[in-house]
Amino acid sequence: MKFLCIYKPAKAEGVGPTQQEMAEMGKYIEDSMKAGVLLSTEGCLPSASGARVRRSEGNFKVVDGPFTEAKEIVGGFALIQAPSKTAAIEIAKNFMNVAGDGETEVRQIYEPGMDFAKS
Repeated sequence: MKFLCIYKPAKAEGVGPTQQEMAEMGKYIEDSMKAGVLLSTEGCLPSASGARVRRSEGNFKVVDGPFTEAKEIVGGFALIQAPSKTAAIEIAKNFMNVAGDGETEVRQIYEPGMDFAKS
């Protein structure tokens, strides 16, 4: 099963990682990719360079960053492979041991043949 993990760091936006944190994360990413657990991952630039696009009743509204609600700021994402939601949660915990405080939302990816009602 594939899962999307969306990381929202507790650090203030725009505070970059230290060289040591970068090295630790690089090792974690390399090991996870070799193990076949991590399929893809990327970090996000500060929300000041982003935008939110909303559609309501056929009308679009675009809001440019920065976004002030820190708990809504996405720091990055990972696409992982895990045998179950429980295993995906453990992978997210391992990631956060390296990444630091914050929150990771774990969402299973729809694959052909899946039943939405049983997900």
